[in-house]
Amino acid sequence: MNVDLKDRQLYENRELSWLSFNRRVLEEAQNPENPLFERIKFLSIVSSNLDEFFMVRVASLKEQVNVGYEKLDFSGMNASEQLEAITDYTHEMVEDRGNLYKRAIIPGLKKVGIHFLSPKELNQDQSDYLDEYFEDFIYPVLTPMGVDASRPFPLILNKSLNVAVILKKEDDEVFATIQVPSVLPRFVTVPSENPQEKSFVLLEDIIMNNIDKIFVGYHVKCSSAYRLTRNSDLSIDEEEAQDLLIEIEKSIKKRKWGEGIRLEVQSHIDAKLLKKLKKSVDIHSKDIYYIIGAVDLTFLMKLYSLKGYDHLKFRDFDPCEPKDLLGETDLFEAIQKKDIFLSHPFEKFDAVVELITAAAKDEKVLAIKQTLYRVSGQSPIIKALAAAAEAGKQVTVLVELKARFDEENNIQWAKSLEKSGCHVIYGLVGLKTHSKVTLIVRSEASGIRRYVHLGTGNYNDITARFYTDVGLFTCNEKMGADVSSIFNAISGYSDTPKLLKIAMAPTGLREKFVALIHREIQHVLQGKKGKIIAKMNSLCDQEMIEEFYKASMAGVEIELIVRGVCSLIPGIEGISHNITVRSIIGKYLEHSRVYYFANDENEEIYLSSADLMPRNLDRRVELFFPIEDEHIKARVKNMLEVQLMDVVKGKIKDRECRYNRIDRRGKMVINSQEYFEDEALKSENEYVTEVEREIFRPVSAEIIEESFSFSHKDNA
Repeated sequence: MNVDLKDRQLYENRELSWLSFNRRVLEEAQNPENPLFERIKFLSIVSSNLDEFFMVRVASLKEQVNVGYEKLDFSGMNASEQLEAITDYTHEMVEDRGNLYKRAIIPGLKKVGIHFLSPKELNQDQSDYLDEYFEDFIYPVLTPMGVDASRPFPLILNKSLNVAVILKKEDDEVFATIQVPSVLPRFVTVPSENPQEKSFVLLEDIIMNNIDKIFVGYHVKCSSAYRLTRNSDLSIDEEEAQDLLIEIEKSIKKRKWGEGIRLEVQSHIDAKLLKKLKKSVDIHSKDIYYIIGAVDLTFLMKLYSLKGYDHLKFRDFDPCEPKDLLGETDLFEAIQKKDIFLSHPFEKFDAVVELITAAAKDEKVLAIKQTLYRVSGQSPIIKALAAAAEAGKQVTVLVELKARFDEENNIQWAKSLEKSGCHVIYGLVGLKTHSKVTLIVRSEASGIRRYVHLGTGNYNDITARFYTDVGLFTCNEKMGADVSSIFNAISGYSDTPKLLKIAMAPTGLREKFVALIHREIQHVLQGKKGKIIAKMNSLCDQEMIEEFYKASMAGVEIELIVRGVCSLIPGIEGISHNITVRSIIGKYLEHSRVYYFANDENEEIYLSSADLMPRNLDRRVELFFPIEDEHIKARVKNMLEVQLMDVVKGKIKDRECRYNRIDRRGKMVINSQEYFEDEALKSENEYVTEVEREIFRPVSAEIIEESFSFSHKDNA
């Protein structure tokens, strides 16, 4: 059968697939089976996800339209068509989000004693309290901006919350705007009649209720909260940049003032006020979003952080000691014995921090090399690297300045590390370094030994508690040699290294992956077993999708676990009939990349920092590395199998690109993330129990008699 794998009907548009992912997050907020505060968190995530989507993806499409770029994507849509589809989809999503907030979340909070009140709902004591709060804390911070012939409309800061107002004095109407201060809490606590309950008022509501005190002598005709989203995608000519650090610092400042691409207003906004606002920010009617309830629901994450509501969240879980490190006291000795597997957040990320901290203090350690993509605000790893440099060790750190929305944080760390004496590399021209790798060079009695950590997640001790990622400690000589070659290529002038175990993008990972798929095809054609299980965040590389289609057509069974974007369409008869696609949205953000190949009876498993996207395979430094220890391979395979059995948080993608809940009838009810929590706790508890048995093991009668005999001889 001749099949045209370039047929645009075989691919789902990337942007619409991403919106489908965000819709699945919204469905978790809508799901009454989830605890109330978790629904609040999901609702906040939906909002912050949409912010980034508009700032980057929608902004990019608008730029394409502005310059007349008409090329079709692999799904057959040009930029204008994509924008039209995105607009329809997001307007519907925003309406559903607002209805959920107003009809389910606010009433749900009320039932548990948390009240969000409008100024009209306040009793006298609460009103008096807010009047005083406004006078003492809010009014001194406000800067009202009148707009007239001598005072043009001010530049509105990206994503800032504002209040627009029309004022009247005699026969004159004037327009003004006020930025809601981000330095003040978004919701203000007011005294509650019941001490067991909490009452809040949103900051913008307090401001709008007191506008007459801000514009004295004017009558307030109408007011509304609004928010402008701007193009925030950094564009830097790296080839021409004399200093990448300086260029990125300049671009970060420009991000605040990019072109306006979305205007959010309250659904009840006055028509005249909207007309004035629309003209002032120069935005198209289709880019105006009418918000039911509060504008900018990202504040709900602060509400989620309130203490005392753990009973309204998923069960609490503290990461356990890594299974492979139970009973070990010296990390270097443990890694010498065997490869160590780490599964976060079920197992502590502390082991990674401890290895780098130990290396910084260890006199035998000569050098530490590490790539950093995203790190936490008070990163213990940064402190350990700085201490190592100050102790005289050779420390080389590649800090990726182009990590989107982390540029400012990474610039701060890069400068700090340089001051400590580290050799800092500010990324590579034309590429993002997205790989997660650490190399520790240690002088031992047997000679130089290299200790390596490779992972799928960032060196961020905070997100390691919320992202599912996996990693490997090893001192395998070939892996160590590969990592040394990779760092040499990154830090100096070197041709693409010939690697023994690891595949690296952009120079060989794509080819490696295609070869592995082709091998599965050959096995099936020879009557042997061929199967692929691939877990990743995104799949939108056309060549890779084509290869999966070819494998499916040849009879290879393919099971894909893709959290977010998936442009592959499963279930197409004769093409993708052997492919299933599922997405897991749960308590933790699924972030690990794991690739399994049956290879007849010689299974191979790889971990990677890379998703199957053009940017990962062609424009980033990514690593793809094998798991060779048989116990670890069995453990990783089991993890994949459990996720394929998840009927609680897993959803299956169908031929029409809809994600459907899995029918639980006749199946074990498995929530994979809870399963992994239980497994980690079980391993830790079994170890503790065994240790206690050793400590309190009953002494045999013979040993007691022998001991008694020796003691009497001594006395004699």
